[in-house]
Amino acid sequence: MTTLFPPSEFDDWAADYDQDVSSNGGFPFEGYATVLQTIVDQVDVQPNDSILDLGIGTGNLAQLFANRGCELWGLDFSAGMLAKAKIKLPYATLGQTDITSEWPPAFIRRFNCIVSAYTFHHFPWDEKVRLVQDILANHLFPGGKLIIGDVTFQDAREQNKTRIRVGDEWEEEYFWLENETLTNFTALDISTRFIKISYCAGIFIFNS
Repeated sequence: MTTLFPPSEFDDWAADYDQDVSSNGGFPFEGYATVLQTIVDQVDVQPNDSILDLGIGTGNLAQLFANRGCELWGLDFSAGMLAKAKIKLPYATLGQTDITSEWPPAFIRRFNCIVSAYTFHHFPWDEKVRLVQDILANHLFPGGKLIIGDVTFQDAREQNKTRIRVGDEWEEEYFWLENETLTNFTALDISTRFIKISYCAGIFIFNS
């Protein structure tokens, strides 16, 4: 496992997760609802398009795609989170795994779009890059998109300002830095676009 926290912590959080993300107007969920809606707005979805949500959690992002008639797939390493998602998305295909490890056989296929919200900041930079490259090469139909909404700062200076302001509530994780991410993926010849949502949130769009 390459995540910072064990599945049991997310199992325990599952009961309160939806309330926490909807009521928290500060770090790290400032702009949460806008992040999810903006991800959906970046996809020209058609009914029955296949959407894979990595780190599906309780299903909040996937539910927005379900409302548009999409075929939903989701992976998460927390059984507690998946149980909540199953209630919201009874027709979705769900699997339990750490997405940085081997995916279940049914998920070894291509999708119209792959999305993720508030998951990749648990992974070190090298793991982020490996996952993005693998998804673009092996898990999207031609013309498909990978869209990641997550805790993101403009640069290291802005991250440090937030760290100081948050104080004891800060938890050190592998947060994205906009400037470094765009520079490094451009160097890898991966088409990348960024949409800033709040001081600590943004969306990266990668084209296959």
